[in-house]
Amino acid sequence: MTPSPQSGPTTLVAGIGNIFLGDDGFGVETARRLAERDLPGHIEVVDIGVRGVHLAYQLLDGYDTLVLVDATSRGEAPGTLYVIEHDVGGAIPSPGTPALDGHRMTPDAVLALLGTLCAGTGGEPPRRVLVVGCEPATVDEGIGLSAPVSDAVPAAVRMIEELLRNGEPSVAKAPTAEAST
Repeated sequence: MTPSPQSGPTTLVAGIGNIFLGDDGFGVETARRLAERDLPGHIEVVDIGVRGVHLAYQLLDGYDTLVLVDATSRGEAPGTLYVIEHDVGGAIPSPGTPALDGHRMTPDAVLALLGTLCAGTGGEPPRRVLVVGCEPATVDEGIGLSAPVSDAVPAAVRMIEELLRNGEPSVAKAPTAEAST
């Protein structure tokens, strides 16, 4: 589904992460399960994985809201879920930012790249960016989620459905997405 100006506000839910690094695959698995659900037509769910540059270019299609789903280390118990409202205006790379690496793009780097792309194309970034994160137990090499993170996936799917249904969730404000990919 490609959003169009006639279809009204659109939402992209993007599963982020590397399935070969244990719990870093949380976003990908959650997006896979969410895509199996019956969602309104204005909501698109994609498995971005580690393709951050692809996400930045896809966002040029024009989405009103972006929901990033990712493993997010914030110091709580593994499996803890977070909803963070990303400061859309804060996606400016710092002067010492290294050259673009398409395989190691954090959500912050994707949003900074998007800002650059929008400036060059006249496009608009999403009005609102939310991160639904899960505290990982491990991001060591290995396929499969740990038990606490796997157990959190159904709750994350329900949380995202509620966010999409209600539109204005109560969220923790954060200057950055603080998500690891």
